[in-house]
Amino acid sequence: MRNQMIGSILSELNGTSPDIEASAVISLDGLTIGSVLPQSLDEDKMGAMSAAMLSLGDRTADELVRGSLEQILIKGDHGYVVMTQAGKEAVVTVLAKPRAKLGLVFLDVKRAAEDIAKLLN
Repeated sequence: MRNQMIGSILSELNGTSPDIEASAVISLDGLTIGSVLPQSLDEDKMGAMSAAMLSLGDRTADELVRGSLEQILIKGDHGYVVMTQAGKEAVVTVLAKPRAKLGLVFLDVKRAAEDIAKLLN
């Protein structure tokens, strides 16, 4: 039931913005809780990479006295990776197109992360 609700939130997130290409909810240890990904993406690899970046980002924010980590943004030639905390136990990872309107993507991801955090608690 919970996994279906998470899948529904992710499907809605992907459908909300044409700039969002894929999304997943990843536990802090790198396990995929739910995802809406194209077949070309490896769910396990996305989970492992998200967990590694989250750990590094959390340590960086702490060591550089920036407070609690809220979000990680990676920009590449082919688009963006946006990671947003979903409660204390998970992160929402989104892949966005290179010309994405980031303000709207951030807003949509934040809302989805809040909804997912409620389900996970």
